[in-house]
Amino acid sequence: MVKVFQQTISFEYDWATFTKAIWQKYPNPFASHVLSSDVIDRQIDSETGVMTTTRLFLKRGILPAWGRHFLNVPEAFIIEKSIVDLRNQKMILVQKNLSHAKIMLVEERQTIHPNQNNPLSSTDIVQEGRFVSNTGWSAIKSRIESFGLNKFKDNTMKSSRGLLHVLEQLQKGPI
Repeated sequence: MVKVFQQTISFEYDWATFTKAIWQKYPNPFASHVLSSDVIDRQIDSETGVMTTTRLFLKRGILPAWGRHFLNVPEAFIIEKSIVDLRNQKMILVQKNLSHAKIMLVEERQTIHPNQNNPLSSTDIVQEGRFVSNTGWSAIKSRIESFGLNKFKDNTMKSSRGLLHVLEQLQKGPI
């Protein structure tokens, strides 16, 4: 059974500032689990101005005791593809794990756009997470997916605090 999560969070920052913070999110004090972040590819469509970027992250996670029986390596590579449409003020980020995907595939999608009620000074981020275990053992499959869902929920709060930290630093001057 696939587990899913969705939430929308509003930030009191304009879209341009908020999306700038996305690119400068790492490192921050709330993301010590992110070991590295590298841009692999970036292209800009000359007609539309839409920028597409692929980044690779190396992250470290904490496994529960029962999970160490299946996986002994706490690091994972994550691929992120992003699309930034300046004209329409929309940014889409899609991340998924490359490592350990048979045990659990985590797909995250974030859609970032100006808040409808306050578009000049507030930005919404719609976060969606999808968790699929392909272990083949139905008894453990649900437990793995539930672990991923619960960890994701916890991490969205840390991620928001990290973004706020970066946004505050941007207000002070260049990072």
